[in-house]
Amino acid sequence: MTVKTVDPPRLIRLLAILQVILLLFSACTKEKEAASIKLHSSEDPSMSAVNVEILFSDSGKVQARLTAPLLNQYGGKNPRMDFPRGVKIIMYDSIMRVKSTLSALYGIRFDFKGYMEGRGNVIVRNELKNEQLNTEHLVWDERNHRIYNNDPIKIITPGKVLYGNDLESDETFTRYNFKNPTGQMMVKKDSV
Repeated sequence: MTVKTVDPPRLIRLLAILQVILLLFSACTKEKEAASIKLHSSEDPSMSAVNVEILFSDSGKVQARLTAPLLNQYGGKNPRMDFPRGVKIIMYDSIMRVKSTLSALYGIRFDFKGYMEGRGNVIVRNELKNEQLNTEHLVWDERNHRIYNNDPIKIITPGKVLYGNDLESDETFTRYNFKNPTGQMMVKKDSV
């Protein structure tokens, strides 16, 4: 039987390599633990859902329908619903005819405050009057049934286009007013 001996410099190198390998494995384990902790931080949504449909009703009658490709629900001190991939809201009259629609590239709804914000290519249409509002930011006050903003707006009505800012309207975009109107406006001959 023959016994091989390992020369000391080679043994030291072998032990050093083993220590490096063990150090790398322990570092990977710590990274996985850190990633696991990060996945469950307080900034993450408490719930997420895809292809969402939410109905708003009063006394069993549907008043509005909200659809979104993604919903993130957050709890805590300021509970909210976040719609990072866009949102569309359809409002109905008492016989389920579409009164108006609201769409945006991003939406956020604050539960306790009772309002919702739309950002990015916000479009509100009054389907009965065939009028449309375009803006980049809009607030829907659900409790007071109104929409408003302090940003530039564009209103398209049959036969004219108006520009302005600081819009205030009922939630169906039926009665509205805004500041600094410009664009094509029809004026009756008798009123001048």
